[in-house]
Amino acid sequence: MTSPYEFCTVEKQNHIWEITINRPESMNALHPPANFELETIFNDFSVDSSAWIAILVGAGDKAFSTGHDLKYQAAGNKIEIPKTGFAGLTNRFDLDKPVIAAVNGYAMGGGFEIALACDLIVADQSAKFALPEVKVGLAAVAGGIHRLPRQINEKLAMELLLTGRSVDAEEARSLGLVNQITASGQALSGARELAGTLLNCSPVSLQVTKQMFREGQAMPDLETAVSHRYDAFTRMASSKDFIEGPKAFAEKRKPEWSGE
Repeated sequence: MTSPYEFCTVEKQNHIWEITINRPESMNALHPPANFELETIFNDFSVDSSAWIAILVGAGDKAFSTGHDLKYQAAGNKIEIPKTGFAGLTNRFDLDKPVIAAVNGYAMGGGFEIALACDLIVADQSAKFALPEVKVGLAAVAGGIHRLPRQINEKLAMELLLTGRSVDAEEARSLGLVNQITASGQALSGARELAGTLLNCSPVSLQVTKQMFREGQAMPDLETAVSHRYDAFTRMASSKDFIEGPKAFAEKRKPEWSGE
């Protein structure tokens, strides 16, 4: 069957959507057509009740994504970004389903910002992360300026933003940016394994946890976050999975999650 997408591919299996940025000739840099394709894909993913987890990866073994396609811009083409942001993710704040970034090679500029917008990052040993926008007269305005200091030490975040220097996979993990490191070229395999682990959990619980985490992080202090009444919890308590989980535990069997 012919793919409906020109710059991406999507494979759906066992409640997991594997979304590949398919511009290896451009190191998976994104231009407006690719960004709008990804917005459509993530829009569809968000509303598909059978879609529980997404893995985002770049085609080939050289780059996850090198960010904004500067050559496309330099050629005088019109630059547009979807409302949901770079890759349809960086300005999307209502997606409760987990998204895993599988990073082989370079995650530069907007590519790093996409990874920062994902919930989990699996990187291979060759992975390099940087926000080098200041070196080309730009700034990390696809969320990098704001996400990075929320995910790592503020002074280190400022250093990376102001110098544009890159960090390898080991340093990224030491900074708390990367969850797992794999052998070279195996980030996707690692992400698939991690996604498989998430499939052992209730998709309703995963989504409720992500939503409550996000809402709680925006609150002024721990007491407010803990005491707040979350609509997401009400949803979980009225779900079929809320009944199935304890029942399966009592019957000493694997739960059969419905996501409802």
